[in-house]
Amino acid sequence: MAPNVAIGIQDFSTIIENNYFYIDKTAFLKEWWDSGDSVTLITRPRRFGKTLTMSMTEQFFSLEYAGRSDLFESFEIWKNKEYRKLQGTYPVISLSFARIKERDYEKTKQKMCEILRNIYIKFSYIKESARLTDADRVYYDRMLVEDIRETDATSSLYQLSDFLYRYYGKKVIILLDEYDTPMQEAFVDGYWEELVAFTRSLFNSTFKTNPALERGIMTGITRASKESIFSDLNNLEVVTTTSDKYATTFGFTESEVFHALEECGLESEKNEVKRWYDGFIFGTHKDIYNPWSIL
Repeated sequence: MAPNVAIGIQDFSTIIENNYFYIDKTAFLKEWWDSGDSVTLITRPRRFGKTLTMSMTEQFFSLEYAGRSDLFESFEIWKNKEYRKLQGTYPVISLSFARIKERDYEKTKQKMCEILRNIYIKFSYIKESARLTDADRVYYDRMLVEDIRETDATSSLYQLSDFLYRYYGKKVIILLDEYDTPMQEAFVDGYWEELVAFTRSLFNSTFKTNPALERGIMTGITRASKESIFSDLNNLEVVTTTSDKYATTFGFTESEVFHALEECGLESEKNEVKRWYDGFIFGTHKDIYNPWSIL
C-alpha cells in the first residue's frame, strides 16, 4: 500500500508515529557524531529538510526521548549497536529563530528574549535543585520575567548549559534552527549593526566560551560574514552547498525519489519528474531533489 504523504510536517515523531511517508536520513546522526566537530553550521536553501533534521537530532539525543527506540529502530542508525546506546542520553537545548521577522531592532530583541524565556520555562524543574545556588536561582528568575536584561539574554544559553550540566552531570547539545532569519530582516530593514552586536555576544557565549557544551548545530539559508557574528567562532565547522559533508542528508537523491515513486505506483512518471525537478548539486553529489517539490 502506498504511504500517506503528509505535507508540511516538520516534527520527526509526528511523521514516524503516524507512519507518514519518510525517507530515512538517520545516517546523518552517525556522520555528524563521528565527525567530532564542536559546532557545525549547515546552510541549505529553503524547503530542504533542515528543520525536520534538527527535530530528528533532538529526539535521538535528548533525555526527553529516552526509551523512544520505536522512533528509530526501523532506520539506518539503529543497525549500529553503539549508537543505540546514545539514544536519549543528553540534555538538549533546541530553539528556532524562524518566526523572528520584525521591522526594528527592539521588537526583534523582544522576540529573541521571548524564545529564550520559553526555554527557561521548559527547564524550570531544575531551578530548585540543590545543585544550583541561591545566586543561580536569582538569575533564573530574571530570565522568567517579561523584560529580560540584554546582558542576561546574551549569556542565557551559556548559563542554562551550566545549570543543566550540573543537574544531569552531562554536557549539553545545543540546536539552533534558522539562526539567520532575524539577520536577513535586519539587513533589509536597516538595523544590522545593532543586531550583529547582540547576536555576536549571544553566539560567542553559547558556542565558543561554553565549557558545558558537548556539541552544537546551527542551520540557516546563508552564511553570515565571519567578520560580523562569527568573528570569534574559530571552532565553527561550516557546511555549505559546495561541501560534500552531509550532501545527501538535505534533499532527496534521485534513487530515493525513484524508489518513492515506485512505492506509490508512479514509476511511469520518473522521466517527467526528473525533467521537472532535477537540477541541484551539493558538493560533488548531483541529482539532488527538493523534498517540498517532490512531496
